[in-house]
Amino acid sequence: MQATEHLHDHDHNHDHHHNNTQAWVKTTLLFGLGLYFVYNIVSGNLTNYINVRFSWLSYLAAILFLLLAVSSVLKLLRNEHHHDHNHDDHQHESISWSMMAIVAIPLVLGTFIPSRPLGADAMNGDFNMNAVGVTTTVSFEKPPLERNVLDWIRMFNVSDDLSLFNGQEADITGFIYRDDTFTENQFLAARFTISCCVADAVAVGLPVAWDENIPSDTWVRVQGHFELGEFRGEPKPILRPTSIEIIQQPEHPYLYP
Repeated sequence: MQATEHLHDHDHNHDHHHNNTQAWVKTTLLFGLGLYFVYNIVSGNLTNYINVRFSWLSYLAAILFLLLAVSSVLKLLRNEHHHDHNHDDHQHESISWSMMAIVAIPLVLGTFIPSRPLGADAMNGDFNMNAVGVTTTVSFEKPPLERNVLDWIRMFNVSDDLSLFNGQEADITGFIYRDDTFTENQFLAARFTISCCVADAVAVGLPVAWDENIPSDTWVRVQGHFELGEFRGEPKPILRPTSIEIIQQPEHPYLYP
């Protein structure tokens, strides 16, 4: 009888230790996720991942993760205090190690891989020069010098006569992108658009004719005017710069359709 009770106590203590370890790991993950969201919000890295319109979801996630973590700590401390008097803790539900490993993957990747927005390396020849998210008339109401890359693309794609843009002045910012289908003096002033997050990112760009060689992925401000020309074998308005200024990456590098 004593041997049976001893075996029961041993199994109970083993189960308690196992469940307790899982619970502390889960709590650590909750704290880690909450602090990771807080860090991205405070550092400004949040805009590298999502549309600014949905920032409130990240604030909510940070609060929920931290509240769950604090609740889990309080529950663990309470269970530890009552462990010697209550043997029901082995019946508490626990999350499997495999599930916690899956949850930990994005936290580990986000912590050790530097945060940066998508750039020229992410394009790999894939970009869009057609209308993107034409749902409003905002692009048409803006004065020409206030239009961004996406605004101009929308304008071009609803026009039946691209020669109408000859001589129109533009002042845009983007990063430089080149590939083998461009002529030697052409590059794309490119931006990524995101509707929700980087998972739905689409690269867009305006062709620029410029003889000087500026490294790919460099952010530039291009001021000039359009002339109808040929880009990748098709007639397109080509931006002829009067000046190109190398700039720092904008605070919000993405455009939002």
